[in-house]
Amino acid sequence: MLVHKMTDAECRSVVARAQYGRLACVSGEQPYIVPVAIYLDPDEPFLYGFSTLGQKVRWMRANPRVCVEVEKIVSRKAWTTVIVFGRYQEIPRSGPGAGIRQRAAQLLGKQAEWWLPGAAKLSSGEEHGVPVLYRIRIGRMTGRRTGT
Repeated sequence: MLVHKMTDAECRSVVARAQYGRLACVSGEQPYIVPVAIYLDPDEPFLYGFSTLGQKVRWMRANPRVCVEVEKIVSRKAWTTVIVFGRYQEIPRSGPGAGIRQRAAQLLGKQAEWWLPGAAKLSSGEEHGVPVLYRIRIGRMTGRRTGT
């Protein structure tokens, strides 16, 4: 088995097809990783996402440096993984930035039920809090894949 380094175009292609990834953020010396729904902007260097106010949003507000991992694993010998390094940018619910909100809604709306699980009801019966729309400005991507 050979492991190949992927080009930027190959990384972008993998991320463009992904609906989910794992978002990593850090508070102090404690890392945190969580699965999230994502959508890559085909024209701009952004990943868009949706959440409710909670630990990851609080941590990203305090330290906007994040990364997102996207993978396709068929077997131990057939896999692709891409890491997107970037900066969290919260999209305000009102005021300036209407164009950004409109772009986010347009892109996220291409995926069925894009708002899940962020806005789903918790098993405890309580409702989630304030919805948060965000984007990650992509700084760089790196990827590896297996092949012959």
